[in-house]
Amino acid sequence: MNRTDPRGAAPKRGSRRLIGGLRLRLVVTVVVVALISAVTATALAYRDARTAVLQRAQNAAVNDFRERVGAEAADFDVPPDQQSLSRFAARVSDGIGGKSVVVRYQDLSAASDPAADTEARITVEMRTSVMTGNGAMFQRVQWRGEPYLVLGTPVRFADGDRSASGLEVFAIADLRAERDDTAALLDSVRTGIAPVVLLAAVLALLAARTVLRPVRKLGRATLQLAAGDLGSRVSVSGHDELADLARTFNETADALQASDAELREQEAKARRFVADVSHELRTPLAAMTMVATVLEEDADQLPADAARAARTVGAETARLSRLVEDLMEISRFDAKAVRLNAAETDLADTVRASLALRGWTDRVRTHLPEGLRAVVDRRRIDVIVANLVGNALRHGAPPVTVTLATGGEWVTLSVADHGPGLPPEARGRVFDRFYKADAARTRGATDDSGQGSGLGTAIALENARLHAGTIEAADGPHGGALFTLRLPLRRTEEGDR
Repeated sequence: MNRTDPRGAAPKRGSRRLIGGLRLRLVVTVVVVALISAVTATALAYRDARTAVLQRAQNAAVNDFRERVGAEAADFDVPPDQQSLSRFAARVSDGIGGKSVVVRYQDLSAASDPAADTEARITVEMRTSVMTGNGAMFQRVQWRGEPYLVLGTPVRFADGDRSASGLEVFAIADLRAERDDTAALLDSVRTGIAPVVLLAAVLALLAARTVLRPVRKLGRATLQLAAGDLGSRVSVSGHDELADLARTFNETADALQASDAELREQEAKARRFVADVSHELRTPLAAMTMVATVLEEDADQLPADAARAARTVGAETARLSRLVEDLMEISRFDAKAVRLNAAETDLADTVRASLALRGWTDRVRTHLPEGLRAVVDRRRIDVIVANLVGNALRHGAPPVTVTLATGGEWVTLSVADHGPGLPPEARGRVFDRFYKADAARTRGATDDSGQGSGLGTAIALENARLHAGTIEAADGPHGGALFTLRLPLRRTEEGDR
C-alpha cells in the first residue's frame, strides 16, 4: 500500500483573519442597526416634538387672538375712521402680547407697528380666506428666512344673522422661539446618538466575543486536525447551534481517528505480508536460480525447444529474483528501516563503475568531469544510475547520454535518450510503483540485466530522497526523455581541505 500520511504538510489558513472578519462584520452590523434606529427615532421624535410645540403655540395664539378681537369689537363702531381703526389695532396688539396687528376696513388700513412692514407678511391666500371665511384663520409663513404665524379673522355684527361688518383683523406671531426650542431639542438628541452608537459597539464586541470564542476554538482544533493531530477535540457546552457544531466536529474527528488507525493497521499488515512473502521466496528462488543457471549452461547441448525453454526459465527466474529483492527493498523504505552509509565519493568514478559493471560503457556517452566529489552512499548511487540508464537503453533510442554537472550547492546527474519521450500523462506517475505508461512498457523500470521489475524508478526516487535529493522526469531539449538526479553537494571537512 502507498498511502499519503495525514500528518504531512498542513494547510496554512488565516483563521485569525477569518475570525477577525466575522467579528468586524458582526460589530458593523450591530452598529449600523443601532445607528439607523437612533437616527429614525431622532427623526420621529423631532417631528413629533416640533409638531407639538408649533401646535401648542398656534392654538394659544389663535385663542388669544379670537378672544381679544371679540372683546374689542364689541365696543367698536362702524364705519370707522382712520384714527379709530388705529386705536383698535393698538388695543388688540396690547391684548395679545404686543404682536403686530393689521386692521382693514374697505379701503382703510391701520397697523399697530407701521414700521414693521407687517402687511408684507400677509399672503394673498390668507386675505382671501379671511374675506370669505366665517372664523379665525391661521397660516405659517417664511419671511426673510424667519418663521411667522399669520392670524386673521373677519369681524361680524352681534345681531342674529351675524352678517359681515367689513372689518378684517390680522395678527403676526413670531415663531422663532419655537424654532429655536425644536432646534435645541434636535441638537440634544443628536448629541445622544454618539453614546448610543458607542454603547451598541461595546455590546456588539461583547456579543461577538461570546459567539466567536467557540468558533475560534473550533478553528484551532480544525487546524490541528489538518496538521495530523487526530486527537484534537473541542469542549462542548450548552445546547445551541454552536454546541451542535462542536459535537459534530468531535464525532467526525473520532471517526477519522478510528479510520486512520484502521488504515495504518492494514498498511502495516500489508507491509509485513510483502516482507514475509519476499523473505520466504528467497530460499526457493535461490534453488530455482541454481537449477536455471545449470540449464542455461547446458542449453547448447539440448534440443532447440528445450534450449529455448531453459533460457526462458532462466530469464524469468532472474526477473522474479529481482522482483523479490525490490519488494524487500521497498518494504524497508516503507518501514523506515533503511540506513545511509555515506562517505565522500568521486561521482565520476562511481558512474563509470556502474556502467562498466553492466557492460554499458560502449552504449552510453558520458560527460563526467573529474574531481567532482560528494558525500553519498556509493551503493545507492549505483542503484539509481542502473535504473535510469537501464530505462533509457530499453525504452529510448540511442544515443543515451549521461552528464554530471554541479551548480552552487547541488550536483546533477542527467540521463537523456533520443526515443519517443514520455507521454504527458505519464510524467507525473513515472515514479509510481508498478505504473505502466503504455503497452510497450509493461516491465516498468529496468534492472541490471535490462529486465524490468516495475519498482526500479520508485526505488531510485526513494534512494534520492534518502540523500535529501530528488529525481525529475521531463522531455529532453532534442526529443526523448530526460531524467535528472539532484543531490546536495555535501563534503566532509577533509574533502574541503
